[in-house]
Amino acid sequence: MANILIVDDDATFCLMLKKLLERHKFRVTTSFSPQKVKSIVKQQFYDVVLTDLRMPDISGMEIIRLIKRESPETQTIMMTEYADIATAIQSIRQGAFNYIPKPFQPEEVINIIREALEAKVSPVDNRPNNLLQNDFLFGTSKISLHLKGYVELVSPTSLSVLITGESGTGKEYIARLIHNLSQRNVKPFVAVDCGAIPTELVASEFFGHIKGSFTGAISDKTGHFEQANGGTLFLDEVGNLSYSTQIQLLRTLQERSIKPVGSNYEIPVDVRIIAATNENLQLAQEQGNFRDDLFHRLNEFEIKMPPLREREDDILLFAHHFLAQANSSLNKDVQGFEPEVEAVFRNYAWPGNLREMKNVVKRATLLSSGRRIGLNEISPEIYRTQQKDEQFRLFNETSESELIQKVLETVNYNKSKAARLLKIDRKTLYNKLKLYQIEIP
Repeated sequence: MANILIVDDDATFCLMLKKLLERHKFRVTTSFSPQKVKSIVKQQFYDVVLTDLRMPDISGMEIIRLIKRESPETQTIMMTEYADIATAIQSIRQGAFNYIPKPFQPEEVINIIREALEAKVSPVDNRPNNLLQNDFLFGTSKISLHLKGYVELVSPTSLSVLITGESGTGKEYIARLIHNLSQRNVKPFVAVDCGAIPTELVASEFFGHIKGSFTGAISDKTGHFEQANGGTLFLDEVGNLSYSTQIQLLRTLQERSIKPVGSNYEIPVDVRIIAATNENLQLAQEQGNFRDDLFHRLNEFEIKMPPLREREDDILLFAHHFLAQANSSLNKDVQGFEPEVEAVFRNYAWPGNLREMKNVVKRATLLSSGRRIGLNEISPEIYRTQQKDEQFRLFNETSESELIQKVLETVNYNKSKAARLLKIDRKTLYNKLKLYQIEIP
């Protein structure tokens, strides 16, 4: 039975949450006084601590830091107002496992506690900022935590990794992270854009050459494999390699040695291969454009990068993360986004994924003259498309109740999807469910 500690100066809320968790067989302690938390965690180990953000004298951020210092194996969850996403990011940077916006539904808090309990404490988790590596934000949704788990699982191994996904989803960031979390992290990480190498120079670029081996070889050159020796070679857009290059690459991976152009000697190399592509390599195999044996050599472990549109619970988290980056690089102090901008971000398809969002937020930060980014700083194409495609509108109470019920049925009672279709946030949807006494099966 897991031990849970709830820290909140709202005694009524604490007791209600305590009863809920006890019904699900958790052993629960409450503290209405944040000042007593240090002595409480010294007396007993808690698997999970849920702490409110805004409390008198001591903030939730201080509680998280205290827990990480006094009990590093304890998972912490920040409870905060729905709109305060920027603070949620900060709590994750301080070491929180996740955050949950108030008001929340019972199943939400139970699920997030179970996820915290299931998450294995590893050297990665013991470091602050456990969901942020190399300036890359994993996110806190289920799909993001699943991605994080895969990265942690494969990083310490010697397996070759194939990272697939649409452009802009962060494939190279994940490759660098895998390298940094591996035992090869003291050796080089060499990234190669396979689509940018002229065919006639592929052998020289990958394997090097000696002076005078061909016209223009005015000095010895060290190839990518030798540069990455002992470390990781990242082959970006590996599907662009010519068939002849694929044969050379396969031989090198099998023999673990290279022969520079013009040389008579083999050079042993020890590299880990991480490849990435936004193409369907299995289809390329069927069409005879990509070798089966090379595909299986590269694809010892596959990581699929989810598009941003499938990570709806992380969208505002990413937006505030990129805002913090933009503020730093542009020397600005923009605090957040107007509610209408947040609504646009949540409902936009983001065809360019994280790369597109980063550019949109950086441009908006540069244009902003106030404390918050408004629609005037956002490209009109983003929200005009949504206005044209909008299918659901809320009118009077009668039609609104019926519409909410219809939408819920359409999305099989997935509240996050229903809120997006209704063009409202989850908090508003929860309030309306309560107002109209709509039961969720």
